[in-house]
Amino acid sequence: MTRGTITHVSDEVLLNTYIAGDQSAFRQLYDRHRDHLWAIAVRTTGNSDDAADAFQDAWMAIHRTADTYRADASVSSWMHKIVLNCCLDRLRRLRTHETLPLVEYDAAVLADENDRTVGIDVSLSIGHALDVLPPDQRQAVILVDYYDYSVRDAAAILGIACGTVKSRCSRGRKKLALVLDFLQDEY
Repeated sequence: MTRGTITHVSDEVLLNTYIAGDQSAFRQLYDRHRDHLWAIAVRTTGNSDDAADAFQDAWMAIHRTADTYRADASVSSWMHKIVLNCCLDRLRRLRTHETLPLVEYDAAVLADENDRTVGIDVSLSIGHALDVLPPDQRQAVILVDYYDYSVRDAAAILGIACGTVKSRCSRGRKKLALVLDFLQDEY
């Protein structure tokens, strides 16, 4: 490297270097994508405990299947899909366990006019509303509306047709509008 020049190694080169035996290349891939993939795991599973388990499973799968990467999508999309699939697998396994309902309360009674956390309240409301959506609609809405993926990229990540992504987003947005209707009156 020469003075003042920054060299950037692509993800694909790092993955191929790792496959060839350089363990530090895998660490670089991990460091480069850790935060983004963690955010996907948390958003998909809905809590940090399940996200941590799915995240660990995903990195083990990335490690185990690195040599099967076919370069038909970017490395980051390939890893994104693995994380998403591990999260969905975890959610499917958890679905068979009994859960207890959350205690209902009236948010208007607890509200304070001088409270400056309205933005946080709205974010939490949106997060809870996303939990109401079926997993397939939640995935599509999060990829397109939250992470700003194009419909085409979201379709590639999810392994479905573009029209399917569009219809899932449309149905998901309609449900979100119904669930979040109370925000119009409050804010």
